Amino acid sequence: MIPLGVQLSLLIGPIVAVPAPLSYLEALQSVEVTHNDSGRSGFQMTFQAGRPGLVSGVDYPLLALPLLRMFNRVVMVVTINAMPSVLMDGIITNQQLTPGDQPGSGTLTVTGEDVSVMLDLEQKNVEHPAQDETVIANMIILSYAQYGLIPTVIPPVVIDPPLPVERTPVQRGTDLAYLNEMAGRHGYVFYVTPGPAPFTNLAYWGPPIRVGLPQRALTMNLGPQSNVTSINFQHDGMAPTLVSGRVQDRTTNQVTPVRSFASTRIPLSSQPSVFANQPNVRTTRFEGNGLNIMQAYGRAQSMTDSSTDNVVSASGELDAARYGGILRSRNLVGLRGAGYTYDGFYYVKSVTHNITRGEYKQRFSLTREGVGSISPVVIP
Repeated sequence: MIPLGVQLSLLIGPIVAVPAPLSYLEALQSVEVTHNDSGRSGFQMTFQAGRPGLVSGVDYPLLALPLLRMFNRVVMVVTINAMPSVLMDGIITNQQLTPGDQPGSGTLTVTGEDVSVMLDLEQKNVEHPAQDETVIANMIILSYAQYGLIPTVIPPVVIDPPLPVERTPVQRGTDLAYLNEMAGRHGYVFYVTPGPAPFTNLAYWGPPIRVGLPQRALTMNLGPQSNVTSINFQHDGMAPTLVSGRVQDRTTNQVTPVRSFASTRIPLSSQPSVFANQPNVRTTRFEGNGLNIMQAYGRAQSMTDSSTDNVVSASGELDAARYGGILRSRNLVGLRGAGYTYDGFYYVKSVTHNITRGEYKQRFSLTREGVGSISPVVIP
């Protein structure tokens, strides 16, 4: 259903997903999958819906079978140039049926989210005595092993193990909401990435990944080597924010100044705006109660780190066949052909995959903390 060298495999089922019947693949018109660096990723499948033959007075064939029911599991695997990659491992959460007034014009749209949606079903009121946030995150993720979640939890720079005689962490809300709440205190993110094998998922709780080997380069304005069909850039000079204030240490009762001076993120640009814009950098007041001095410094630093993540952003679209692979969100990628100011390495914030018959496009959003490339050459 898609370009030469690209193949989509679809598995659906209530507990264990199995290969979809041929009739479902023939009726499949389009697939859209979106991966974000925070929050849940989602998917949408659009099928042609008809009621032919003897079943026309009973129900649509796509709905007569139990494959597309609510909370069934969907696994999508895309193979490009003989290299398979798990594109989505998710749960069906919504159906939309449009019967149509002409033969063959009806559509059934099935929407869902990645398996982290199962962490968001039950509101809880749970105590976590003598457990710091790293331990709590691991314990919550491991409790969903039936969905193939593999925890990858990065300890914060500042860890404050709660002593039971002083305080006990209390979770009020769903497991997913609590994981995101804890991540936000440290400028962290929580997300679930499908793969590397079908029915397994990497559950990541930690800072945005800004290290490692970059993905295949995004190329523009370089003739036959170009794989980007459109792109635009934005530089927000008001985004970087420093933090200044005072905190009363809950242990010593001493009032101590708290201030951040720069981001601790690994730089991807040669001119981070938090430095290049001096002295015209916004400063916000730090407010925090019930903290010790180390916690206060950690919270202030995380606020500055988060503010520099999206100073420079780029959004565009590429052709998957010319790119020769899948652009992964939550990783690094090189960009070339835009000039020194905007060339270089970026963090991939989100990618939306659009698959239709004969076409596979990927819309992307990139971010970093400033302008200027840190590398004279971006490897293709």
